[in-house]
Amino acid sequence: MNLHTTPSMPEGFTCAGVNCGLKEKGTDLSLFMSDVSANAAAVFTLNRFPGAPVIVGREIIKKGKLRAIVVNSKVSNVGTGEEGVENARRMGAAVAREFGIDQTEVLMSSTGVIAKPLPIDMIEKGILGIGSHLSTDPLVGARGIMTTDTYPKALSLSVGPSTLTMVAKGSGMIEPNMATMLVYIFTDAAIDAKTLDTMLRSAVDVSFNMLSVDTDTSTSDTCVIMANGHKGPVDEAVFSDALRFACLQMTEKLARDGEGATKLLTARVINAFSRAEARTIAKSLVNSPLIKTMAFGADPNIGRILMALGKCFDCRVDPPVIEATINGTLVYKDQKRVDFDENRVRALLSGDRVDITVNLNAGSDEALAFGCDLTQGYIEENAAYYSS
Repeated sequence: MNLHTTPSMPEGFTCAGVNCGLKEKGTDLSLFMSDVSANAAAVFTLNRFPGAPVIVGREIIKKGKLRAIVVNSKVSNVGTGEEGVENARRMGAAVAREFGIDQTEVLMSSTGVIAKPLPIDMIEKGILGIGSHLSTDPLVGARGIMTTDTYPKALSLSVGPSTLTMVAKGSGMIEPNMATMLVYIFTDAAIDAKTLDTMLRSAVDVSFNMLSVDTDTSTSDTCVIMANGHKGPVDEAVFSDALRFACLQMTEKLARDGEGATKLLTARVINAFSRAEARTIAKSLVNSPLIKTMAFGADPNIGRILMALGKCFDCRVDPPVIEATINGTLVYKDQKRVDFDENRVRALLSGDRVDITVNLNAGSDEALAFGCDLTQGYIEENAAYYSS
């Protein structure tokens, strides 16, 4: 499968980005629309402090239909009580009034600082006239949802006669338990809501749910898919594969743009006793601050890998049969460090990707986790996030 060189929205979908005053410069309010009611499915954060948009969104998505998604950055509308819930509903109502559509088909998201009141009056004013900014360039919508992202993220690809397009944001507070950050997926294929839900959960399970920048599960995580049917039916198996491929591609984009990150870090665990244990161990590897700093410093410190494996107390980890490779070079086997070319491995680690593979020789299951290195930039970004 190949991504389009230039991403574009599927037929019948448009998006817009405006500045409503939440940020001093750049866009801070985005809208994504279908010209007809679209079948839809979504997954949301499992954090026990969900944002108001998540609370309202869980109600709206039960219908399985959406016309629009409205998103603001800078303020997350989390920890804001009943007033926050009402403000989330006001966001949807403002879009419904502006375009003469059903309020129950408008999903809203907010991202940014937690426990600050949502400036709903500014958002409502920003929605007025937003239709004049509608575009078929998904990057227009992607820019308005950015927080600490260093660039807007969008991709698209063809699936038979249809187009599949994805827009996302996320750099920190990332270890999903359902989906991820904010991700919006659009297609002009004809697929019913129940099938979309099944496909989405399957794709998310191996992609976004295996991504971790800092082990912290966001209060606002939302992943939505809309299908307006303009291009007619598609082969569902082919579309499901394409959706999984697109989600994996976006997962890598998000990992590479982790706050302060300079490298993509992946951990593949093979021949595990079970799929669950493979996922646990892979996450242990990408989440370890010591492995993250090892990646940043291009330091082939095998002890970091052994530590991260050994702390998975409830998993089948049998030291005598463990094998480990770093960027394709075998570094550990038969309970000892392999005599590898350290300078060569350091050179490999100096690139923008660090891949660790661990063979547990305990079964036949496997998992792949995505993360990034840990740098001074992460500390600097988050030490002053509230006031940024």
